[in-house]
Amino acid sequence: MRLFIAFVTMLHAQEWRHWGGDAGGQKHAALKQINKSNVAQLKPAWTFRTGDVSDGSKYIMRSAFESTPLVVDGVMYVTTPFNRVIALQPETGEQIWAFDPKIDMTRSANLFISRGCSYWTDGKKKRILHGTQMGRMYSLDADTGKLDESFGDKGSIDLRKGVADGYEERGYGITSPPAIYKNLIITGAWASDGEPRGPAGDVRAFDVHTGKLVWTFHTIPRAGEFGNDTWEGKSWEGRGGANMWSVMSVDAKRGLVFLPLTSPSTDLYGGDRKGANLFGDSVVALDAATGKRVWHFQTVHHNIWDYDLPAQPALVTIKSGGKLIDAVAQVAKTGFTFLFERATGKTIFPIEERPVPPSEVPGEQAWPTQPYPTKPPPFARQSMRLDELTNVTPESRKFCEALIKDAELKPLYTPVGLKTTVLFPGTNGGTNWGGASFDPSTRTLYVNSMDVGMVFRHEKRPEGSIIPYRNRGVASPNSRFWDNNLYSCQQPPWGHLTAIDLDKGEFRWRVPLGEYDELTKRGVPPTGTPNLGGSLVTDGGLLFIAATNDSRFRAFDKDTGAKLWETRLPASGHANPMTFYSAKTKKQYVVIAAGGGNKYNSTYSDSLIAYALP
Repeated sequence: MRLFIAFVTMLHAQEWRHWGGDAGGQKHAALKQINKSNVAQLKPAWTFRTGDVSDGSKYIMRSAFESTPLVVDGVMYVTTPFNRVIALQPETGEQIWAFDPKIDMTRSANLFISRGCSYWTDGKKKRILHGTQMGRMYSLDADTGKLDESFGDKGSIDLRKGVADGYEERGYGITSPPAIYKNLIITGAWASDGEPRGPAGDVRAFDVHTGKLVWTFHTIPRAGEFGNDTWEGKSWEGRGGANMWSVMSVDAKRGLVFLPLTSPSTDLYGGDRKGANLFGDSVVALDAATGKRVWHFQTVHHNIWDYDLPAQPALVTIKSGGKLIDAVAQVAKTGFTFLFERATGKTIFPIEERPVPPSEVPGEQAWPTQPYPTKPPPFARQSMRLDELTNVTPESRKFCEALIKDAELKPLYTPVGLKTTVLFPGTNGGTNWGGASFDPSTRTLYVNSMDVGMVFRHEKRPEGSIIPYRNRGVASPNSRFWDNNLYSCQQPPWGHLTAIDLDKGEFRWRVPLGEYDELTKRGVPPTGTPNLGGSLVTDGGLLFIAATNDSRFRAFDKDTGAKLWETRLPASGHANPMTFYSAKTKKQYVVIAAGGGNKYNSTYSDSLIAYALP
């Protein structure tokens, strides 16, 4: 029996059956055909063009090709920005079938996004589960791409029912793949958070055979539920947000599912929701079979900075006190890494509640303390001094000096006030949905981050508004602390790749990630850049990552951080890479979606590219 289990484990290690490689999101592969000695020889094996790309000129939204494909039983499954699912021959990129949910291309949302789909099988049936930005969940036959008509209403269910009733014009949908536990599909959603009331952020489980609702976890507790007392009065009623738009992790052995939850609505003002506001911005462990809370930890109390938990919790094993401990590592927009015992939620390293400044905005009541992990150190900038202003070009310095002329430079967790305020990290982090990868052999966590601040102030809304204040940006792209070239306004580095020893809670190494070609040509050392997407670590001693806004795909030595390989992409790869081994060709492949666009680029593409050794 042990031999059989070992064989099945080895077989699955050659594939990529989950968005994060495994159900626990380690983004690790036990493959080493491609390794430190030969990675420099990598060449494109094939490119597949999805045809689904938007620069905003034809359709109302721009596209973000953030998908990470699955490879299961010799078939690759990839989702597109237009929410199609395409099955490919993984060795050639040849299309097998395609499914089009025909989303409403005229309906406004953030971007055209789909980060991937999920796979389920009972050994006989094989299903692809796919959620769309329009709020529907589809069940597809993995072999044919045809709808499973026994699921829901002839193959799909309307996820808006029960959570977005009465908010027909408000956004609600799926951009990240659901979690699978036994015969359950567990999903959250993105939801519009511009108004206090709106679609609920509830996390729900549905039967994979029928599509029927099995359980619901109220992310904003109702009367009589645990955590309801963290909301003043009835401010919880009808409250939007505290949703889960990112990716969950599953510990099948313990029957636990781990949720990274986000800010209550509205995300930048909370005067109408005084209190700590559970379960906003909490890591929550649920009994996967019932949806009952097992433990939680709130990483930001009464969030008024849009500091969502954007990344999949990584289920890791570390050594502490001479013992191996199954743990959860949660990286955050704030630049912190929170580490908990998986079964109990007990903290591995002490987390201190430290006093933070009050708010000067009338009616706002910022929480007086916030949690600070004592280890590991923050992997992103959390403050700035005036003498750290950029000097990469005279033009950039002049632009940034104007931005801060009447602004206050404040430390982390300072509430945005009535004066223009510069805060680090910005609303995109820190780190974002790409999350961290984990090397189980060295118990090292790898996380990419960016140091882009935000520049906001609060100003009074017109009389009669639902809430009295709104957040107002300043004259820079997207109200971020950068210039028109997207050069951050502080001295570089502006983006990092960091290796964290989780046993010790210390950095192993840290290097800048990304560069601006025009600055490099002028003799400026690589500055690092904004980045979206995550990394992949392999037993070949390699760390693969695209993510940066410089249209590069790179491989680093996982032990030292030395760059071993770099190639140009047709557009920036704001996605997580994956890898698999083909028994047909006897080759290992590494695959990345290069779509560009997103929040940082004007170059768009629809290319899915596979690399292999010659």
